Amino acid sequence: MKRVLLLAVRYFLGFVLIVYAADWVVWHIRAERQTGLGSVQVDQFLGTPLKGQKEEYDFMGTVQEQCARSIFPHDSNSPCWWLSRHRTQWEK
Repeated sequence: MKRVLLLAVRYFLGFVLIVYAADWVVWHIRAERQTGLGSVQVDQFLGTPLKGQKEEYDFMGTVQEQCARSIFPHDSNSPCWWLSRHRTQWEK
């Protein structure tokens, strides 16, 4: 049983590595053509600690956030598919 589990983990990690490498190659091809980056409009909020273990949230505004048009994050940019589903950013 342990041997089968280790084999499954090995194949899973190999699959993830191959998918990440393919995503990286496609993203770099798009980056050379200047279509690898997109932008998503996000709302930013600032959390301010108050007395009594309470916190106040202030709306900082709406900004265009740069994102990578890929499956995984690249070049310190979040993927556009993830950022479009998480349009609210909380900062402390």
